[in-house]
Amino acid sequence: MNIQIEPTRIDDLDEIFHLYNEAIAYQKKVGNNHWLGFEREMVEQELAENRHFKILGNGHIIGTFLYTLSDPLIWKDANAIPAIYIHRIATNPVARGNNLVEKIIEWSKAFAAANQLQYIRIDTGAGNDRLINYYIKCGFTYLGDTKVDYTPDLPLHYKDGSFALLQLAV
Repeated sequence: MNIQIEPTRIDDLDEIFHLYNEAIAYQKKVGNNHWLGFEREMVEQELAENRHFKILGNGHIIGTFLYTLSDPLIWKDANAIPAIYIHRIATNPVARGNNLVEKIIEWSKAFAAANQLQYIRIDTGAGNDRLINYYIKCGFTYLGDTKVDYTPDLPLHYKDGSFALLQLAV
């Protein structure tokens, strides 16, 4: 499969939200950690900031993710060390098994190198052992769990619970 990563466009949003809904359904099926949905305005802002990306497989959207360069509410003091923070990875169910996370890591490594960043960082719900172990298999180091200093700027799933922190040196 020919895989490409490109910025998400505003006319992709219906498909992106479809992927989010598919991801939430899958998260509910395999565990008790799941997203609680996302505000369209928040995603539109991410697009305007060129931080939201789609993954194309043979020209069709098969996944999505976004990045930020600062994540102090989740990463606290570690936020001072330059890093790229990857969020909201969603994969079309028909594309599972195509190693999209590895493609995101490759993209992130190139981005980090070009921007003098030391780490790729990611988080997931604490206790989500299946996903944590997958990220470890992809090269991330599990750093432990944290509570998030929730504000309304964050998606709702950060409001309660603990979150596992993982990072990959570039």
